[in-house]
Amino acid sequence: MRHRTAHALATATAAALVALAVPACTAAPRDGRSAGAPTGPTGQAPGTGPAAAVTEPSPTPSYPLSSAPRTVPAVREHTPARGPGWKPAPGARVVVPAANRAALADEGMLLAGELRLGFTDSAAARPGDVELALAAPGSGPPESYTLTVKDGRARITGPDQAGVFYGTRTLKQAVRAAGSAPEGTVRDAPAKPQRGLNLDIARKNYTADWIEARLREMADFKLNQLGLHFSDDQAFRIQSDTHPEIVSTPHLTKAEVRRINELAARLHITVVPEIDSPGHLGAVLRAHPDLQLRDVQGRAVKGAVDISDPAAARLVDELVREYLPLFPGATWHLGADEYQALVYRNPEASFPQLAQAARQRYGPSAKVRDLATGWLNDRAGVVRPAGRLPKAWNDGMFAGGVVRPARDIQVEYWTGRENGARPPVSYLAEGRRLVNLNDEYLYYVLGQPNQFTYPTGRRIYEEWTPLVLRGTTPVPARYAPQILGGRLAVWSDLAGAQTQAQVAEGIRLPLAALSQKVWDARPPQQPWTGFTALVDRVRPAGS
Repeated sequence: MRHRTAHALATATAAALVALAVPACTAAPRDGRSAGAPTGPTGQAPGTGPAAAVTEPSPTPSYPLSSAPRTVPAVREHTPARGPGWKPAPGARVVVPAANRAALADEGMLLAGELRLGFTDSAAARPGDVELALAAPGSGPPESYTLTVKDGRARITGPDQAGVFYGTRTLKQAVRAAGSAPEGTVRDAPAKPQRGLNLDIARKNYTADWIEARLREMADFKLNQLGLHFSDDQAFRIQSDTHPEIVSTPHLTKAEVRRINELAARLHITVVPEIDSPGHLGAVLRAHPDLQLRDVQGRAVKGAVDISDPAAARLVDELVREYLPLFPGATWHLGADEYQALVYRNPEASFPQLAQAARQRYGPSAKVRDLATGWLNDRAGVVRPAGRLPKAWNDGMFAGGVVRPARDIQVEYWTGRENGARPPVSYLAEGRRLVNLNDEYLYYVLGQPNQFTYPTGRRIYEEWTPLVLRGTTPVPARYAPQILGGRLAVWSDLAGAQTQAQVAEGIRLPLAALSQKVWDARPPQQPWTGFTALVDRVRPAGS
């Protein structure tokens, strides 16, 4: 701060001495006077009366260096700066350039509604606005974004729509957590490409509204995948036109499923459908008992179709083809887990019809597990021409047989208790890519049967990483690129154990903890107590 020297002669010496004694300051007092300036007998600073020709300029405010915005998941990189940051104000707008109108209008209108701002896609940004824009393709990794807060504006850019959308989630959470977004630049991107929730809607009916609420919650956590397991022994939960006889009541209509998929697409979430086979088909078998697998003594095998019967394959393929247009996402889950014929001590002796079919198709040394692997590959052959990438549970992927699972089938690793248990490294060493659904940390099983306990989220946050695929021991870090991410899995084994509302509340913190660890696998910076407080703070009102 400068002190004036044009004072009355009688006070010149005293004023100079005072000026030398007063230290520099960085902000003006509330009355607008310079701090430390001497005053005359009337309370005016010398040189400010009628004879003074120069008015002192207001000092420029000084701001502390900013801190990273507080969000769930935490941003991975923030370059601090000094400035007031950005917060919603009357007249502020979300602005999408006309050139990006088709790509980003949905993202812009959603953010505008959430922050109660105006919206325009036909005007230039001005101070106080939030601008969304696509960066050049390839300017960053998929789903990445840059959020810059400077000169009273916020600007979000990314190489794709998903990245810009995640930038809006960061801005929204920053405002909800602290009232404003801090000055500076956020550069952010996910560690893993698959991040989400798996939901068993077969054994417990969940309404479309409840599923949509989970999608909105997932989007705020930057999660991008919802698995829908809609067929099991207990029920088949989506309307079917080709086989209405298998559908349970209640169920989702196709119109409701389309609505779910449309919302998911707007929130950059892929819905992954799963018709599990050749096991877990009890609901289908009730209407088609002729396809039931029976052992050599004629006893029915729970949930299992006879994979030596071509009619079983035809029925499952008809269902898959019916639902392919309903789920436009890039992946399809084939199930393949827990085929009960393979838990018998000697499957070949217990199921001679399966053993004979295996030898006829794959040669004299083929076994029942080869026939099961062939079933998996055949179902992958149904979804692949439709542009879908197949997935299967790890206990449906067998090694050492005559038939090998197709190389492009992604492994959904959940257990180390399968028949012929294989550690995750055996899959990774084959070059396979895995998604982590470790039942030690990521299984929310209603009623907690079979020694399962509800995950609290804390263990996920403090102990689990995507490398921890089985039990509590991580695989070697060199396999990290092959681990595509993880999902929290809700299984409805004892459907009445919790209400929909209880499930939603029960998975809230585990889902938030998962979101942190698949976005950034490094140890979190804040303790669990601070994390949970932040989750509560950024939670949308009324959710």
